[in-house]
Amino acid sequence: MSEITNVAYALDAMSLARPHDIAIYFPDRKNGDHHYHYQTLTYRQLNNKSNTLARGLLAYGFKPGDRVALMVTPSLDFFTLSFALFKAGIVPVLIDPGIGLKNLKRCLAEAAPVGFIGVAKAQVARILFGWSKKTINKVVNVGFSLNPTRSLPAILALGEQSNQQPARSKPTDTAAIVFTSGSTGPPKGVVYSHGNFVAQVELLRRTYQVLPGEIDLPTFPLFALFNPAMGMSSVIPVMDFTRPAAIDPQTIIAAIKQFNISNMFGSPALLNTLSKYTEQHQVKLPSLKRVISAGAPVQPKIVQRLVASLSADAQVHTPYGATEALPVCSADQDTIMGLGKAGFETGQGACIGEVCEGVQVAIIAISEQPIAHWQPAMALTPYSRGEIVVKAKHVTHSYFNRDNSTMLAKIADGDDFWHRMGDIGYTDDRGRLWFCGRKGHAVVVDQQTLFSVCCEGVFNALPGVYRSALVRLNEGGRTAAGICVELEPTTNREQIMTALIERAAQFEHTAIIQRFFIHPSFPVDIRHNAKIDRDALSRWADCQ
Repeated sequence: MSEITNVAYALDAMSLARPHDIAIYFPDRKNGDHHYHYQTLTYRQLNNKSNTLARGLLAYGFKPGDRVALMVTPSLDFFTLSFALFKAGIVPVLIDPGIGLKNLKRCLAEAAPVGFIGVAKAQVARILFGWSKKTINKVVNVGFSLNPTRSLPAILALGEQSNQQPARSKPTDTAAIVFTSGSTGPPKGVVYSHGNFVAQVELLRRTYQVLPGEIDLPTFPLFALFNPAMGMSSVIPVMDFTRPAAIDPQTIIAAIKQFNISNMFGSPALLNTLSKYTEQHQVKLPSLKRVISAGAPVQPKIVQRLVASLSADAQVHTPYGATEALPVCSADQDTIMGLGKAGFETGQGACIGEVCEGVQVAIIAISEQPIAHWQPAMALTPYSRGEIVVKAKHVTHSYFNRDNSTMLAKIADGDDFWHRMGDIGYTDDRGRLWFCGRKGHAVVVDQQTLFSVCCEGVFNALPGVYRSALVRLNEGGRTAAGICVELEPTTNREQIMTALIERAAQFEHTAIIQRFFIHPSFPVDIRHNAKIDRDALSRWADCQ
């Protein structure tokens, strides 16, 4: 890795190699049923505008290393600003607005930004709720502004007049602070270095053999930030990004066909909605060559429906990872629907595939205690269930202002670190990784430990069950295990309850489960609508 490293430098190269190709398509108005007109930026335009903005932000008073909260909705401005911040060496603080006002305030207090770049709605909330009022001393308004000197056009004008030079970032310099979704614990600010980002982009390119000139439909906007660095055009979809499961399939399909989309990212919940529509209406999507799903294990039946709409040479991939480390490994559709399906439905967990090139994975004994230093003898043998730990160039080293969380999640190994994923799994005799569930979702009943994914796969195999969740019950001070299920719309409730009881008795590890609950709609995370809030379900089930 060179001494000077910045993920935005790849945009400079693309601007020279493909100056007139479109980097970003953004919908700005409806143009018939399910069709939209799109604003565009070429690679050269995106590069030039982000260069100008970078100079303008520095001329406005920001300095390399300053932390700046970026609260701008997916738009051309969002992408231009993101690259401008990287180029200027300014550190964007990225937080999902869907985590709630209380969490937003706490996250911003932890990040202690000196600046705030946001749309009018975010600026009003910042003032009303006093977000980081002790640290923020510079504000940039995107869109409507009562103060022209703080508007985005004013920053661009400063940049046009400025001779400021871009930052010369080192691999270890902080590039961004990206907060986790908080779906499995309090949101934490993950510190990404420029070296992490560059290694991540290169790993994604190699793992999925992404070629310049491809066209992507990123239904999670942050993923689109890497596309220009890989020479892949981004078509931003028309959807509510906080409710991916509620997409309009016809609008998504119209965009895929209009632009001959070759690559698409979608959470399992989004792909469930899309694949149900393509199956019901026999829709074919021949341009798609690659569909990537992440956020939670995707059920084989969803992949099977989706594959039926794709061409024979297309592939569905499910990478495994987290905000702190993505990707770690990846499974293709043959693994998911073959070995993965058989293992998932019989309680062996989810086969999450081959470990990516350059990534080291180990399984260690389950523990709630910090581990200061790595010892090779800690690694367990194949088929031993334990905690998944990973090490690679793209794996982050710390959380911001969370020393205790960093201590619990990181294991020093010389100058590098292993990251404890907080997940339980095992490797098989071919080195493939299997996922059994989150460490915190395990339920211990009479000295028997039940892992969420290993139990849920058994019940998800039943016709009529959309998804299930292992929950911890309190029965007079004694811990018991239960299963909540969310049903497909036409499922007979009485018949499914009988089927659940009979299914549980067929497997040794689920025979101990005696209580079953039908829930109308599982509480899930905002980011992907796929991570189930099992703690909330446990509280609900205890009241039934």
